[in-house]
Amino acid sequence: MVAFGYHGDLFHGSQIQPNVPTVQKAIENALKKVSWWSVGCLEMSSRTDAGVSVRMNLACIDVPLTVWNEVDKKTILRVLNNRFPEGLCAWDVIKVESNIRSRAAKARTYLFRTELIEEWSSGVDEELFLNACRVMIGTHNFTNFCKLEEDKNPIRTIDKCEPWYSSDGRIIGILICSEAFLWNQVRRIAAAITGVAVGRIKFTSLESALNKPDIPIDLGRAQSNGLILWSIEHEFSREMGLQSNPDTLGFSIPPEKKYRFKRWLSMAKLEMGLLLERDWEDSLNSV
Repeated sequence: MVAFGYHGDLFHGSQIQPNVPTVQKAIENALKKVSWWSVGCLEMSSRTDAGVSVRMNLACIDVPLTVWNEVDKKTILRVLNNRFPEGLCAWDVIKVESNIRSRAAKARTYLFRTELIEEWSSGVDEELFLNACRVMIGTHNFTNFCKLEEDKNPIRTIDKCEPWYSSDGRIIGILICSEAFLWNQVRRIAAAITGVAVGRIKFTSLESALNKPDIPIDLGRAQSNGLILWSIEHEFSREMGLQSNPDTLGFSIPPEKKYRFKRWLSMAKLEMGLLLERDWEDSLNSV
C-alpha cells in the first residue's frame, strides 16, 4: 500500500483517460519501467477530478514478493519517484496482504480554501459560516450538492464539517470528512457555505436545499484549485501521516480590492502547492 499525492493542475484527474496525462497512467508507466507491472495490479482508493490536488491518496499495488524482501522501503519510494512525472510523489509504503482493498477507506478528509473564491473578499460573517458548516453534519440527501451520477445513492453522512483556520487564526476554508463523497460534492458545499457567509445565499435557502432534495436548486460550484484531498483513514494506514496538520504559516491574506484578486490568486495557488511539497518532503525525510 503506497501513500502518494499530486498537484491537480498537472493532471486531467486521477482515472485513465485517452490522450491526456492522468495520475493512474503515470503510476502504471512507472511500474512498467521497473517491471513491477501486471494487469490488474493497481487499485487506487479515491478518484479526483482535473485540477484537484491531493496530499494523500492510497494505492494497493501487487508486486513480486522478492521486491519487498530484497528492497527496503526508502529504496522502493526512490525507485517510484525517480520514474514519476513532475507533480506526483509517493511518500510512504507498507506491506499488506494481497486481498486488502485500498478503496475500503474508513474516512476521507478534504480541505477547501474558500478564500480563493472571489466573492470571499467582499467580507465574511463568521457566525453564518460556522452555522452553515454545522448544518451539513449528519446524514442527508445531497442531491442539490453534487453532480449525481446514474444509479448513485445521494445519501451520505458527513462526520465533520468545520472551519479551516490559518496559523494566525483567521478562517481560510473548510475541513470536511466522510467515508465517501459524491461527484463535486465538496466543491458545491464549499460554494454554498461561502455564499451564505458573504450574504449571497440566505441561510433558509441552504437549509431548504438540504432538507428538500426533490426541489432542485443550484447554490454554485467552487473551482477545483481550492480543493485538497488531505488524508485517507484506512484500517492499514494508521501510521501513514494521518496526524499531519497543514502548515499555513506562509499563506497570504486576500486583498480587499477586487481588481487585485486575480493577481493574488496566482500567489495563493503557489502557496497551496508549497504546502503539499513541504509535507511530502517531511514525510520522505522521516522514512
